[in-house]
Amino acid sequence: MVMNETGQKSGRGIREKTFGMLYGIGIGPGDPELLTLKAVRLIRHADVIAFPGKEAAKSFAYRTAAAAVPEIEEKKFEGLYFPMTSDEGKLRQAISEAAEKLEGYLREGLDVAFLSIGDISIYSTYLYVQDIVKEDAFETRMVPGIPSFCAAAASLQTDLARQDGMLHIIPATGGISEAMGLPGTKVFLKAGSCMGEIRDRALERG
Repeated sequence: MVMNETGQKSGRGIREKTFGMLYGIGIGPGDPELLTLKAVRLIRHADVIAFPGKEAAKSFAYRTAAAAVPEIEEKKFEGLYFPMTSDEGKLRQAISEAAEKLEGYLREGLDVAFLSIGDISIYSTYLYVQDIVKEDAFETRMVPGIPSFCAAAASLQTDLARQDGMLHIIPATGGISEAMGLPGTKVFLKAGSCMGEIRDRALERG
């Protein structure tokens, strides 16, 4: 079996059923006006909207996209539950179950838009789902979004890096003291429970 340029599987020259496409779409930091035109176009195009969380009304990603693309509410949607846990077994199971659900739609020939806050390539759960879907020979695409730290810099009217200055993106869940010693600008993500320590380490360094 081979995949032709139109995304249709064919064998021995005989056209067979077309599978759907999985789009991982970064929708930015939460401001509906910061969705890209490409993100809006593909959300409108998709048959199924997937998002982290059990309910659309409680999904930050879904609510942000719906504010920019109201017609999203007329589409079929799929909430995907990813537990906030350090238990890798439970998380792997949730990711596997999410991939299985999405592959069901793809087999029906439906295009799926998986919504993710920020940029799809930065600490996104979607990446683990995409790994499974790609391994199972379905087609996927990634659509970039505006990262939270870029939006924050714009809001503060400041820069993140100039000329040969360095920019470091750091998960705040580990190595804060060591990261503070890096040259240039430090961006700490996943910082909710670590803000106190980040503040203290920054003050120590002046």
